[in-house]
Amino acid sequence: MSQLAELNTILEKAVAGERISPEEGLALLKSNNLIALGRAANQVTERLHPENYRTYNIDRNVNYTNICSAVCDFCAFYRSPKSNDGYVLSNNELYQKVQETVDLGGNQILLQGGMHPTLKLEWYEELLSGLRASFPTINLHAFSPPEIYQFAKINRISVKEVLSRLKAAGLGSLPGGGAEILVDRVRKEITRGKVMTDDWLHVAQEWHRLGGVGSASMMFGHVETLNERIEHLERLRQTQDETGGFSAFICWTFQPENTDMAHIPPVSPAEYLKTNAVARLYLDNFKNIQSSWVTQGKKIGQLAMLYGCNDMGSLMIEENVVAEAGTVHFLSLTDIREAISELGFIPRQRDVHYRLLTSEQEQFAIKANQKKATAQLNSTVEVVQLSETS
Repeated sequence: MSQLAELNTILEKAVAGERISPEEGLALLKSNNLIALGRAANQVTERLHPENYRTYNIDRNVNYTNICSAVCDFCAFYRSPKSNDGYVLSNNELYQKVQETVDLGGNQILLQGGMHPTLKLEWYEELLSGLRASFPTINLHAFSPPEIYQFAKINRISVKEVLSRLKAAGLGSLPGGGAEILVDRVRKEITRGKVMTDDWLHVAQEWHRLGGVGSASMMFGHVETLNERIEHLERLRQTQDETGGFSAFICWTFQPENTDMAHIPPVSPAEYLKTNAVARLYLDNFKNIQSSWVTQGKKIGQLAMLYGCNDMGSLMIEENVVAEAGTVHFLSLTDIREAISELGFIPRQRDVHYRLLTSEQEQFAIKANQKKATAQLNSTVEVVQLSETS
């Protein structure tokens, strides 16, 4: 069988809803037929999402601390516990950021930090319960699996107990950050003092068993092989088979600038689109895939909506991690809505469960208030609109 015939056979299988094997997934990643991959991924998206709309979210990525006990060669954001540049946000600063998000029509806070070596679980419980009491309509999408694992380690209790207590305090959903590539060889090469593959997945599994939902992610384009990208997707697919708790998947490319891995050239937009398309074809038990316009910019982010994505991602009112790596893309709410409309779909705001939040009429009614809040925010703080990762 020729390579083209083999490719078409695999694509037809995936489009029909049949599960493809790791070997078949690898064959897709090795292919350079970007048009065929995109067409097939889009057909799967249309099968899973026959509706006439595509979605987006409005949230803010609040990094409550940049102090981290792990050393990640790919991260330009973290500071060591002894650094003079380390910080922990005060409640006043944090509450102001949340209020600004509410004023802009946001419904979620992505709350993540470094792996702080001394903060106890009670500190995080008080943080969540205070935010829940003050902002009952805001979903607290907080603490990636490496942070949760760190909480369990510091407090010498199980991951399940940590998650149960945080859920009682107000944790709404679990972000999929810190996954990078879920292969221990890769993780050992690019990070030290951070959770390994099985433990990352264990945190997600325990959260799902408690009835929680969360996202899954992949940062690629550094030291991993194509085989290891597929292994990452396979581990996620197996976990989703078991728990069903992942609400969405998002992949993005490694941003090398200002990191200890700056010698690695960034991967091309074509490689991003190909990997995104293969993820859509491989992750047959994931309903939603988000575009990473934050790392790719508007045009490629929009094009990803034809390469397997059904969600444009978030209007991130603030993002710091990718920004520290030198990547700065800004999209307004109008930009995101227009990117969806230009593809022939109705733009709709959603929550972490992918429930639509408002009707189109209601969205237009609040548009004036959002413009007013945006103008006020721009006059007082520097707004950096970037991505990751939910």
